[in-house]
Amino acid sequence: MIGYLQGRLLKKEEEKILLLVGGVGYNILLPASVMASIATREPGDELSFSIYTHQTERQPKATLIGFHTEEEKEFFQLFISVEDIGPMKAVKAMGLPIEEIAAAIEGADLKSLMKLPGIGKRTAQKIIATLEGKTARFALEAVSSAGAPEPPKAAFVDQVIDVLTHQLGHKSSDAKALVADAMTRNPDIDSPETLLDEVYRAPKG
Repeated sequence: MIGYLQGRLLKKEEEKILLLVGGVGYNILLPASVMASIATREPGDELSFSIYTHQTERQPKATLIGFHTEEEKEFFQLFISVEDIGPMKAVKAMGLPIEEIAAAIEGADLKSLMKLPGIGKRTAQKIIATLEGKTARFALEAVSSAGAPEPPKAAFVDQVIDVLTHQLGHKSSDAKALVADAMTRNPDIDSPETLLDEVYRAPKG
């Protein structure tokens, strides 16, 4: 099973690329957001992808789907666990960065989800019903979009969400939204104490 590929870009098409790896050309399907992120890349450029392999009895020929990070792949695997969303539909639907889709899920934002290609109201409702509460960490990772790994931050974010829900009486969805808003306002937060202060510094109204 192929899990990672690194090589030279040979060709770009609407939804897939041809990547040359060790003398072999691999067709790799890319979600819309991933494809958009390589819009300026030219043939000959070096690229690397985490790979999800889609293969079933009805479709024995493997389809390779590429992501920039393992987190994107993990989100994709959650996304296709929703009824009526298979890998091919998910590739087309993921037209926004995963943190934005996750934020819409955790905020039960039907309108934002319905803006995704191929996602109607009923499917958006299924996405929220299936994934709400499971994608918060992807929404909170929006502050890491500059590329710096932040495992300590992820740990204290969970700690603050736990305090808000179990000690301060907030609903889980509200706590996650409060924390996400605080991290957006101040991406330089570096401790649970500072994060909690920022949560309660939110503008009233």
